[in-house]
Amino acid sequence: MDDHPTESFHLTGKAALITGGNGGIGLGMAEGLALAGAAVAVAGRDADKNAAAVAKLTKLGARAISISADLTNEQSCRAMVGQAAHQLGRLDILVNNAGINVRKAPQDYSLEEWHRVLDSNLTSAFVASQAAYVHMREAGGGKILNVGSMMSIFGASFVAPYGASKGGIVQLTRALACAWAKDNIQVNAVLPGWIDTALTRRARGEVAGLHERVVARTPAGRWGTPEDMAGIAVFLCSAAANFITGTAIPVDGGYSVQGV
Repeated sequence: MDDHPTESFHLTGKAALITGGNGGIGLGMAEGLALAGAAVAVAGRDADKNAAAVAKLTKLGARAISISADLTNEQSCRAMVGQAAHQLGRLDILVNNAGINVRKAPQDYSLEEWHRVLDSNLTSAFVASQAAYVHMREAGGGKILNVGSMMSIFGASFVAPYGASKGGIVQLTRALACAWAKDNIQVNAVLPGWIDTALTRRARGEVAGLHERVVARTPAGRWGTPEDMAGIAVFLCSAAANFITGTAIPVDGGYSVQGV
């Protein structure tokens, strides 16, 4: 055991790639990893947001880069992982955070919309994990953190493809954890509750009374912030979590355990 237990939470010398890391939950996690000492690559399609995220992470004292990638394209997704490993010199941590949502009644989705959500949220995580596995195995280990959702647990009438993708994230996490434990790669998931991001602000505009219902059901009495995701990311991506794999941890202010 370390002489100083907090040393096991440090990420100095580690390199992390966060998909969708240029805003919202992804940026909150990226800031946490950067403050813990990791070099960080953020991947996103918006060049201006990428640049702003890199500037913010650099101000925290981290080495930070951005990568432009289309995660629905297999070759682009694999190239993103390779570019991160090449530019940072290694790849120890992959955070599969990128995701989209389309809110409709189930009968109103087109098959194109279904595939777009599943490909963005679930297939991209599988492809990026496959690509990262090669680098992590050669390095002797690594951490993969998949971002699910409270919709990995609950049903909702207006998020059929999103819920299917996030439920799939949990099962993908478990499968990869079982397969890659022998390679010293730990794979876990976090299940954010109602976090205040651009995505959920749109939800509040589209679903009447959502804000009030969320606050009423959440024991913490508030919506979460992207910064609330930083600590769990650091923990699960650090040596402190070396014996934790295949888990799916809600980060929701108690929303998922509230009985009424």
